[in-house]
Amino acid sequence: MIGALESISRASAAAVMNWSGLESLLSGVNKYSTAFGRIWLSMVFVFRVMVFVVAAQRVWGDESKDFVCNTRQPGCTNICYDHIFPISHIRLWALQLIFVTCPSLMVMAHVKYREGKDQKYVELHQGSHLYANPGKKRGGLWWTYLLSLVFKAGFDMSFLYILYRIYHGYDLPRLSKCSLDPCPNTVDCFISRPTEKKIFMLFMVVSSALCIFMCICEMVYLIGKRIAKFFRVRQDNQRLLFAEQHELTNMAPPRSQCHRRDPTLSDSQLSLNKREKIREGGMTTTL
Repeated sequence: MIGALESISRASAAAVMNWSGLESLLSGVNKYSTAFGRIWLSMVFVFRVMVFVVAAQRVWGDESKDFVCNTRQPGCTNICYDHIFPISHIRLWALQLIFVTCPSLMVMAHVKYREGKDQKYVELHQGSHLYANPGKKRGGLWWTYLLSLVFKAGFDMSFLYILYRIYHGYDLPRLSKCSLDPCPNTVDCFISRPTEKKIFMLFMVVSSALCIFMCICEMVYLIGKRIAKFFRVRQDNQRLLFAEQHELTNMAPPRSQCHRRDPTLSDSQLSLNKREKIREGGMTTTL
């Protein structure tokens, strides 16, 4: 008994070490993430990885061993177990965590590419940098970061849909009916600790939904910030253009010096006005 507990503890410690290596690898993404990205990463490792490693693996450890059907027909229990559990929850969640965390490596790879490119540029141009901050989300890095968010949300949605389709909802029934060959008739099958497993499954589903919500919030934040910046730059350009036009208007001669023809006056009225001006000029000279 003691040896079995020691082996379980060693296996749990090894699993924690493996996931901690992934955590240390992805912790570098925090430098390039927004506040929503940091919250998402904390939720993944606190509410999903730690629960998966510490509790969920032990709850589903007896999944096949304690699956019981009320028959002694050879092979019937195995066939019914494969029918009721096409894929283990533990393996499905492990794949989900791997797929969800991998898109963050795209951002790190892009930043490393920028840093290498900037270093080569510094060597060729004697100290001048190509990027003021290689980790700044501008240009292609902004699109890479946004694409990583789309992938993370898409993978979580896909695995939630797969789990729903395979098990026909997010529920684990206490009693399952099975009538597949080589079972002699319809047999009753029972899984161990269905309530506890259902609670953990709902917890993982809710935590996945929260992670999807955080990814959507971060996407809205990035796109909204980009749109606000676009309109701010456009408004600044319009102000600068208006200021330049105003300066040119001030440099132009005043309106009193510009002789404009009134379009409402006819030619006869214009000639009459000219004669009156000449007559007035002659009277002033004689005076």
